[in-house]
Amino acid sequence: MAVKFLTEEWASAITEALGASEDFKKAATGQQAKLQQVVTDVPDAGEVKYYLDLADGTGTVAIGELDGAEATITQNYETGKGIAQRELNAQNAFMQGKLKISGNMMKIMQLQGVINAIDKATEGVEVEYP
Repeated sequence: MAVKFLTEEWASAITEALGASEDFKKAATGQQAKLQQVVTDVPDAGEVKYYLDLADGTGTVAIGELDGAEATITQNYETGKGIAQRELNAQNAFMQGKLKISGNMMKIMQLQGVINAIDKATEGVEVEYP
């Protein structure tokens, strides 16, 4: 069953997929990160905030704000959707100014292996985009 993008159900499905992926666990072992995401212009919602809390081999994605976020990544809905659907590369989006990063950019750069593992781990999550 498909989950609606940027909802509690979506965040739970992503967290579950990360927990089930050996590749993600391996990439995330020894890593710590608190990353806030802000998506603007979301249909019927305006702005949606969600986060990734990465702690030594586990990753939790949840809707809301994360205390102590090390970096905040802001994008509009179309960019967020394009990245989630793997139609847009996040690095290219950043270079084109479609993705804004504030805070510790070095932390995000250090997490490239984890980010790639997240993409692979979540491939099977069926997502509905409004």
